[in-house]
Amino acid sequence: MAQLLESRCVLAVRDLAASTRFWIDVLGFRRDFGDGTDGWSFLSRDNFRVMLGECPDAPPASDIGDHSYVAYLVVDDVDALHAELSERLPEPAAAPVSEPWGLREFGIRTPDGHRLRFGEPVVVQDD
Repeated sequence: MAQLLESRCVLAVRDLAASTRFWIDVLGFRRDFGDGTDGWSFLSRDNFRVMLGECPDAPPASDIGDHSYVAYLVVDDVDALHAELSERLPEPAAAPVSEPWGLREFGIRTPDGHRLRFGEPVVVQDD
């Protein structure tokens, strides 16, 4: 059976330069290749990859409500990631919460309104 080797989220953004700066400067991603002059930014951090495509006339993700969720990222230390991002986010993210489904989570919004959720598996204590 064929294996799925990698994934990339493809996100429409209104201002490619500003969105690329957010993903690099705030979220800690790096540019994989290219310089954005072709309307695309290919970025990655660890095993997560994203393609930002400039679509200045498309409705912003912030206008599409629940459909603005684009990724759930499982991390190895959600509290450390929250602390790291909190130093750079323009608006503070709510602190991670241990949920009853066994994940400690927090979420952020990009300037375009795409919502990302980060979670770390935790051991759920039986009462």
